[in-house]
Amino acid sequence: MRLATLRLDGSTAAARIEGECAVLIEPYSSLSDLLRDPHWLRIATETAGQVVELGAVEYAPVVPHPTKVVCVGLNYANHIEEMGRELPRYPTLFAKFPEALIGAYDDIHIPPYADQQVDWEGELAVVIGKKARTVQAAAADEYIAGFAVANDVTMRDYQYRTPQWLQGKTFEGTCPLGPTLVTPDEFSLGAPLHTLVDGATVQSDSTGDLVFTPTRLIEYISHIVTLQAGDVILTGTPGGVGHPTGTHLSDGQILTTEITGLGTLRNTVCVAAPIPVG
Repeated sequence: MRLATLRLDGSTAAARIEGECAVLIEPYSSLSDLLRDPHWLRIATETAGQVVELGAVEYAPVVPHPTKVVCVGLNYANHIEEMGRELPRYPTLFAKFPEALIGAYDDIHIPPYADQQVDWEGELAVVIGKKARTVQAAAADEYIAGFAVANDVTMRDYQYRTPQWLQGKTFEGTCPLGPTLVTPDEFSLGAPLHTLVDGATVQSDSTGDLVFTPTRLIEYISHIVTLQAGDVILTGTPGGVGHPTGTHLSDGQILTTEITGLGTLRNTVCVAAPIPVG
């Protein structure tokens, strides 16, 4: 089953995707809201709400309001090697805030003071389906609501200002997530992941090459902090990022991220001053 959060008539709605149409899951305004209902799977499966054509709506971030986004660095062997590091004994974790999330086809907003070393990181995203605390890996599958595509767009100059990565990883409006949530019965690890810049492939790998699998990540993270329904784990990126070769994204370029079986993100890099808030 494929689920999404859609923008519709100035608001958002949770929906089940069926071909070129979406069935709204009323009264839930997003998948974040839906997943907090312990009966979300039955509700999503059985709903028979309003039907809208996908051509008439836009995709919001698939879960727009997670309580946390936990990211994993250095989780593909080839990326670890290209960054000059050794295989880790434990996952490298950092955080991203929900304000960073954008929809599958939204522009990536880069402020002009941070546009010098903008890098791509195509990733498999895991969405949590129910509260998880001190979960064992053998049982972790039952805590996965589904999978999506993400790109952990990174400001490398900010990232490497200090040994901590947060400041380069959570710029607002930079992390596409979607287009849909695909439930585990329709997706398996091993699917190809590709990242393209202006149509040229820069990353190509199998999601089966993760050093730490989604179940191992849920085990590890849930022993540190409680994962809530609708939370997101970004599982890391394979080799082929631009930074080691000095290649970076620039204004107007199109970043495409795709995982077979999950879908495609297509985002234009937009360098512009941020709109003041307040």
